[in-house]
Amino acid sequence: MKFGMIGLGKMGLNLVKNAVDHGNKIVAFDLNSDAVKNADSYSSFVTGAKDIDELIEKLPNPKIIWLMLPAGEITDSMVTQLSKKLKAGDILIDGGNSNYKENLRQNVLLEENGIKFFDAGTSGGMDGARRAGNFMIGGNDVESWEIIEPLFADLSENGAYLFTGKIGSGHYLKMIHNGIEYGMMQAIAEGFEILEASDYDYDYEKVANLWNHGSVVRSWLMELAEEAFKKDPKLTEIAGRMHASGEGKWAIEEALEYNVPAPVIALSLMMRNRSMQSDTFTGKVVAALRNGFGGHAVDLVEKK
Repeated sequence: MKFGMIGLGKMGLNLVKNAVDHGNKIVAFDLNSDAVKNADSYSSFVTGAKDIDELIEKLPNPKIIWLMLPAGEITDSMVTQLSKKLKAGDILIDGGNSNYKENLRQNVLLEENGIKFFDAGTSGGMDGARRAGNFMIGGNDVESWEIIEPLFADLSENGAYLFTGKIGSGHYLKMIHNGIEYGMMQAIAEGFEILEASDYDYDYEKVANLWNHGSVVRSWLMELAEEAFKKDPKLTEIAGRMHASGEGKWAIEEALEYNVPAPVIALSLMMRNRSMQSDTFTGKVVAALRNGFGGHAVDLVEKK
């Protein structure tokens, strides 16, 4: 399959490499020309484009374009721009962390021009994007889904993609996934903070390794905790500030909308807000985990 990728950051570039490894061809564009050169140099199956018009021109019909851009204004602006350049039957995929409500609004504009729109929640972090991702895909057009399904089969871990129907449903599912993720990371981090406060001298790398072999709490997050403690046994270099992408907040807003009690997710978000005011060991652990799976920036402790 040949498709266009707009956005060659840490996720977009890894998806390009993953797709190429499965024999797909990509026309790649990013506002950063160095990122385009980097993608272009990876394989003869990748062709860099100097602008959106060139990217569209180099794609066969129906044109398939995947957006991997920061959620919000940047993605919205690109969708608006492409709504004027693509033709009826072309396919646009938003693979970023967009709010599903934005996708519903964008779809109205795209449908007016016959453009088929899919919202793809993407999980698995940078490693998943590079080798075997996890995708939750919403969209109204089943026939167009059949065209792009082989691409998701290539990019995902075995069976790790789901067409959820109805536009917006993919990012809605990813939003709830991230809300659960908030609570899981908070629980792991609080556990290690209790250990840190105790009278016992634990090797946290070994504890994480132990818990990840046969225990009830074994998980990829525990693997990432082990890796983080291996690099920095007490996480002394990391400030305990837990940044948030917004999806936890959106998940809580949905819970309030439907009167569904979600105290764990809500409190995990409140703890992230608190961490912006004071340093905590819990914050250090969550910051390290987020950096591990998604490459999210961490604040470093200022040297005195």
